Amino acid sequence: MTYSSLSVTRRTVAPLLVSFTLALSGCGAMLAQNPSGSYKPVNAVADNPEARLMLKGADVTAYFTQGKYVQGDARYRSNYEGVDFRFASAQAKALFDKAPTQYLPQYGGYCANGVVYGIPWGGDADTWTLLNGKLYIFGGQGSKDAFLLDEKQNLALADKYWAEEVQGSNSFLQRSKRMIFRVPHYKSGEELAKMVAAGKSKP
Repeated sequence: MTYSSLSVTRRTVAPLLVSFTLALSGCGAMLAQNPSGSYKPVNAVADNPEARLMLKGADVTAYFTQGKYVQGDARYRSNYEGVDFRFASAQAKALFDKAPTQYLPQYGGYCANGVVYGIPWGGDADTWTLLNGKLYIFGGQGSKDAFLLDEKQNLALADKYWAEEVQGSNSFLQRSKRMIFRVPHYKSGEELAKMVAAGKSKP
């Protein structure tokens, strides 16, 4: 396929994909990930009674206070900017309520390695790291390993794309856009796996 025909294909596919995404605007995932507050989009799900439960209810304070992933309890809940959080105890909830921004996952709780490519997607509460006092979530160990291969550069790229494109956007539209119109430094999962394997083989 030539470059010109690829451009035509992308011009044809992109509007159709956008229309399809908008048609899905009433679905639960679309609503859960795109609250009306300033902290958006977010890696959230609907789980009655919460409409936008961050990280499927992981206690975001535990990463900082216990150094591990801990599932929250529905008895201890808070809401920040339209996003719902659960905590393992009343004490954990009080910590969050006192200084919520201190405990928020970066990039809305999406996989930090995905945001390196402008793609808000995935993110598993049990795959994470703290860097410079901030919480970063990943979509699996492979994504975390790839991100940490060049932590400084990847942080800079993720910060850039979050600030310039992702923050405040509709997660589905942004994801669709960057899956079609990929960033110049885009790497496939296979390419990242090879980079991680090569990095691990070095003495």
